[in-house]
Amino acid sequence: MEQPEGYDVKSQTNEKMVCKLEKSLYGLKQSGRNWNKMLHDYLCENIFVQNPSDHCVYKRETEHEKVIILIWVDDLVIAASDERALKTVKEILIGKFQMKDLGRLKNFLGITFDQYDGGVTMSQQSYVGKLLERFDMQDCKPRSTPCEPKLNYTDGDEKLSDPRKYREAVGSLIYLTSCTRPDLSYVVSKLSQYFSEPTEEQWITVKHVLKYLKGTNDKMLCYRKCDEGLRLVTYSDADWAGDANDRCSTSGYCVSLCKNGPLISWKTKKQPTVALSTCEAEYMALAATIQECLYLTQLLEHLDDY
Repeated sequence: MEQPEGYDVKSQTNEKMVCKLEKSLYGLKQSGRNWNKMLHDYLCENIFVQNPSDHCVYKRETEHEKVIILIWVDDLVIAASDERALKTVKEILIGKFQMKDLGRLKNFLGITFDQYDGGVTMSQQSYVGKLLERFDMQDCKPRSTPCEPKLNYTDGDEKLSDPRKYREAVGSLIYLTSCTRPDLSYVVSKLSQYFSEPTEEQWITVKHVLKYLKGTNDKMLCYRKCDEGLRLVTYSDADWAGDANDRCSTSGYCVSLCKNGPLISWKTKKQPTVALSTCEAEYMALAATIQECLYLTQLLEHLDDY
């Protein structure tokens, strides 16, 4: 590390000297890697096993207990089979790190968790409220659908005078869609294709989505125990040549852990290659779905006897 300005010390031969760091400083490009390596080594020393499909997931399982740790930078979410196992893991981590116990999981990354006997809910009501206030839509009239039935934009539409506002709104909607609102997946995917030069008509669609959120702010994902057993239930679809400009198709899929259970994965994406038939469009959509299912299968197999 270079010496800070005003505290330069020269060597006996008048050469420039540098500082040798005894530990990583916050903000250095090496700090993230050093923190990850130290945490990984310490968890492995305490019989935790890293998930091969997701390196931010660790599991420790014995005959009498099971503990799963999820890592987000320097925040940890710990799930345990009982209170005793949870307390043991906390003591292990406190012995090594200066850790603050925030108690039962309630708010994490803008998502509100509500745990009850036999299930848990995930919602972003607070996030949606702040989003509506940010774009002056808190007093708007609610809409019953996320968008109009068809979203076909033409190149002759009037360009938006402030494209930054459009990008901020759609970026906020992308995070909302990826966390708890699969019902917005299609329209947000469509709007995200016009970041470079958005038009007034596309901004009207953004406001339509915000009006829909105004009327559906209480919607949430509810996860409960499944009596019929866990198995991946997947649906895949594609529209052939749905984009009027370049004739590209749109893929979509959704995955749940049981037939009537909530979604655990979903996605809508414009296909990068022009399909020459409906069969080819469906095949490309199905290939993307299978890739996601393989990942989820490997992830679940490591977490439990799936």
